Amino acid sequence: MNTPSAPLPGGTWTLGDSSVTRFGYGAMQLAGPWVMGPPADHDGALAVLREAVNLGITHIDTSDAYGPRFTNELIREALHPYPEPLFIATKVGATRDAQGGWPTARRPEDLRKQVHENLGSLGVDTLDLVNMRMGDAQGPRPGSIAEAFETLVDLQQEGLIRHLGVSNVTGEQVAEARSIAPIVCVQNMYNLAHRHDDDLVDHLAADGIAYVPFFPLGGFTPLQSKALSQVANRLEATPMSVALAWLMQRSPNILLIPGTSSTAHLRENIAGAGLALSDEDVAELDGIGH
Repeated sequence: MNTPSAPLPGGTWTLGDSSVTRFGYGAMQLAGPWVMGPPADHDGALAVLREAVNLGITHIDTSDAYGPRFTNELIREALHPYPEPLFIATKVGATRDAQGGWPTARRPEDLRKQVHENLGSLGVDTLDLVNMRMGDAQGPRPGSIAEAFETLVDLQQEGLIRHLGVSNVTGEQVAEARSIAPIVCVQNMYNLAHRHDDDLVDHLAADGIAYVPFFPLGGFTPLQSKALSQVANRLEATPMSVALAWLMQRSPNILLIPGTSSTAHLRENIAGAGLALSDEDVAELDGIGH
């Protein structure tokens, strides 16, 4: 791996037994429209992955459901054999249907199948991290996580998974998972405008557990706010840069995984996350989600 021209913003975080860059990369956008099918620009997708690693990113987030399979296969084509520092997180708990939906698949046999599919498409014998995704496309749903999570614990004990996490979960489900086995991260929707996990972020930070926000820039509906625009104009930055910088400064256990299919946009995201926000900026931005 090449030495990055400048340190990545936020430094590093210890994820399980690995030190990873707090600024990571989410591979979802490498698939086709609505995360289905191959990318429009195959070589461009490979270039983004290689650029991420060359810039020093050591944390990539993916899933065999993206495409499905296409994103994992791109990661394998671009980066395998994987450089020693690279940490690849994936997730299970949903499949894809012909309409592009995300039907849940959490029976023990479903989860075993998904883990083996991720192993195969990534070309590894052991997955660095598997997140147990709960809820649905509308967000977390109450209910026990035990049966699904215990299946992943069994697969971990078989040597197929190194570390476990949970995704799209309630605080009660986080506590239930932790009562069964250690987790190294929680991956939920969280950004300037969606602050429902504020207390959870702080509790996890106190316990040394990472919080990985998905849709850090709002997802399919980008963040829009008068206050965000005002701070961005004052700093002569883009609103998305300010939103990433706010997350990076929010708590040291927050790991960013913004996605892009453009190398130029990847560099812009890195620069944006390194933006320094004053106490005044943060106070103004905090008002957006309260």
